[in-house]
Amino acid sequence: MSTLKTRINDDLKTAMRAHEKTRVAVLRLIMSEFKRIEVDERIEVDDVRALVVLDKMIKQRRDSFTQFTAAERTDLATQEAYEITEIQVYLPAALSTAEIETIVSLAITQAGVTEMRDMGKAMALIKPQVQGRADLGEVSKLLKAKLGG
Repeated sequence: MSTLKTRINDDLKTAMRAHEKTRVAVLRLIMSEFKRIEVDERIEVDDVRALVVLDKMIKQRRDSFTQFTAAERTDLATQEAYEITEIQVYLPAALSTAEIETIVSLAITQAGVTEMRDMGKAMALIKPQVQGRADLGEVSKLLKAKLGG
């Protein structure tokens, strides 16, 4: 079992003992998503894949939060915000804008990318470095800007 998955499972047990119902619900959501992937794809979720899953869960909840806020459903928006904060605990520290720009610039040079059509080569180098630590949509926009797109 991956260290991240083990940590989440241990935190789930602790939350259950402390009768923290809302935290238990969020941690169970995470563990059920890991289990779904393991069953569907017949793989063991490692730390890299766990980060991808957590990142996706955060993105989904941010989108829901925005929609609930726009619909003035503060009760649901509050729940989504709580889930975001609980999931973020397991993600590595976020990268600063300067760090992201450095990673993007290095990837452009390493991949030898000069045009927008070769953007995928640079993204292939960038993605593993920023996964779970930065919004890939924002990184993509920065890369496009640097490539003149």
